[in-house]
Amino acid sequence: MDVPFLSLRDVNARHADELKAAVARVIDAGWYILGDELAAFEDEFAAYCGVRHAVGTGNGLDALSLVLRAWREMGELVDGDEVIVPANTFIASFLAISENGLRPVPVEPDPVTFNIDPARIESAIGPRTRVIMPVHLYGQLADMGAIAEIAGRRGLLILEDAAQAHGARLGGTRAGAFGHAAGFSFFPAKNLGALGDGGAVVTDDDQLATYVAALRNYGSEVKYDHPMRGINSRLDEIQAAMLRVKLRYLDADTARRRAIASAYREGIRHPGIVLPSAANESAHAWHLFVVRSRWRDALQQHLGTMGVQTQVHYPVPPHRQHAYAELAGMALPVTEQLHEEVLSLPISPVLTDAQVAHVIAACSACAEAA
Repeated sequence: MDVPFLSLRDVNARHADELKAAVARVIDAGWYILGDELAAFEDEFAAYCGVRHAVGTGNGLDALSLVLRAWREMGELVDGDEVIVPANTFIASFLAISENGLRPVPVEPDPVTFNIDPARIESAIGPRTRVIMPVHLYGQLADMGAIAEIAGRRGLLILEDAAQAHGARLGGTRAGAFGHAAGFSFFPAKNLGALGDGGAVVTDDDQLATYVAALRNYGSEVKYDHPMRGINSRLDEIQAAMLRVKLRYLDADTARRRAIASAYREGIRHPGIVLPSAANESAHAWHLFVVRSRWRDALQQHLGTMGVQTQVHYPVPPHRQHAYAELAGMALPVTEQLHEEVLSLPISPVLTDAQVAHVIAACSACAEAA
């Protein structure tokens, strides 16, 4: 049996008629940028996240970057200020910081949750620290209670990187509503994915939302009047219309992801495979199901021979990338070990029960990782 890591064709085929109707609606309207579909999606996504504002952007990296850019324009940040960020993350989290003239300060993760370790944040705070950027990695909420306590006590801003955490929640609060602002990605493979690139900033801060909305549109609120040096990063009408369709199914898709994750965690029994932890099921949207193994490469090869496609998220941490050569000397052993051991198993709302059972059997039968 073949189990694809992710079939976007199958994911979107479930809503093909609605998606085609949404595109036709935009074509017929004749307005393709900053129109009614985007305004409607921004209202709907803000309501979903439980915040006052959502501002659509061209992609998830721009969403993070525009928040930091807006805080610079508002006088909250200046060149050389520091942003605490998880060492264990995709490089986009770092890029948003450095492209704004700020300095990323990597902090090791909790090896159980993969998320930034709040116990290590305090010692990383220095005189130039201004922001904490927790990443809800793989869809699991970071420890926002502990992070908010530190930020409040030290007078720091919180920018959530929620690119993988659509729908994760703790109590009545969803990802994106814990900090001063959050950045989401709607890359096609995300839990809420467009059929192209897209992103959004969400916030309760009226002033911040106004600045971000202007900065994404060449620094302009009024046509041909540019008080700031902005960029062009606007979620287009067609993507907004399709996201409006898919948002209606997000909670059901998340429930299916949680059911698959539960089946994996109950069914995979192998001494060489460490299963992911979820302290609170509702706080995990299961964008990825990431196991650990000292024999990761052998496990991946075995699963491939069994027809199970897997991926590594991520093979090289940001501080080991050439783009951040200045950080290469940092001692981040937990991060580096994770990047040598992690392997992502298939998890998507279109996996069948038979495919899930096949993944479980294939993992449990792996002699190479014993």
